Amino acid sequence: MQKNNLDIHGLLKDFKSNKELNNFINQIKKRGIEMMLQGEMDDHLGYQKNENTDHPNSRNGYSNKTIRTSLGETEIRVPRDRDASFSPMIVPKRENVVDGLKNIIISLYAKGMSTRDIEEQVREVYGFDVSPTTISRITDRMTEDILVWQNRPLEEVYCIVWMDGIVFKVREDSRVVNKTIYIALGLRLDGKREVLGLWLGKNESASFWMSVLTDLKARGVKDILITATDNLNGFTDTIRSVFPDSKTQICVVHQIRNSCRYVSWKDKKAFTSDMKNIYRAPNQQSAKAALEDFAKRWESKYGYAVKSWRDNWEELTVFLEFPVEIRHIIYTTNLIENLNGKIRKDTKNKLSFPPDDALMKSVYLAVAEAT
Repeated sequence: MQKNNLDIHGLLKDFKSNKELNNFINQIKKRGIEMMLQGEMDDHLGYQKNENTDHPNSRNGYSNKTIRTSLGETEIRVPRDRDASFSPMIVPKRENVVDGLKNIIISLYAKGMSTRDIEEQVREVYGFDVSPTTISRITDRMTEDILVWQNRPLEEVYCIVWMDGIVFKVREDSRVVNKTIYIALGLRLDGKREVLGLWLGKNESASFWMSVLTDLKARGVKDILITATDNLNGFTDTIRSVFPDSKTQICVVHQIRNSCRYVSWKDKKAFTSDMKNIYRAPNQQSAKAALEDFAKRWESKYGYAVKSWRDNWEELTVFLEFPVEIRHIIYTTNLIENLNGKIRKDTKNKLSFPPDDALMKSVYLAVAEAT
């Protein structure tokens, strides 16, 4: 093993420049692709080169083809057969971009770069042109992957499912409108997190979440122990209509923000300190007592905040039924908001999206990068 390392080191020293080294690696890659094409032809015909056979189809020389890889352009020899039925997989007909470069293009697209930006990046880094049409064709192939992913079977039971929506601007009928990507993130029984799906709709509403929950059930989900949501009007009833045994936890962080919305800055420190006694309580009874103390001090001045806690009490305190160690991940939607933050970071370069498919592709790729 040590001798091989020394040989490689000596070989690399013989190259006078990075360009020579890249050319050498490119030749190795060229030879590897041509050998794989020969293997594909052997499999297609059912016999190897120079083997005696009475097969009606046979090899018929080569055609030259210029391909583009992450190392630059190179010309390869593609074997042909007499009845022209050979269709190679590694370098498909009418295509000249090899998978390594395709992955780079898809990765740049996932970072929110436009097809024009990707075209310029490839030209600058690799020294050749890839048209916006070719880039669009490469990214369009993800549509089938998204469809398969969106319809895959799910686990029967999830410990927690966090649900939230992100609003994007989409160009539609010569105008820009708001549309929402609905996201569900599940915690499985084995402790792994899984993005259950992405759904595109209009502004976030309980009625659309009904279709999301129905889709989850159709894909095999039988029970969700806890659903964690923001305080969207009617959301809890929607969840119960599809998963009647699920307990719904309204995000306490959202509740705190809403409660503090109209609080005077001079009261805010004392106000939030008293409110903290509610959700930091050791049990339901102590939390209820803390709420009453909170109400005595603040109800006359900020009655809307106290009323909000009382109106949503059952959904706000589900987490108190569980051990202290896991309460934090139940009473906040931080996990899904972190995912949303990564999605926004990867899509921030686009002020608005063209048709819905472009938005779905970008968000799907951002999710894939994040997970």
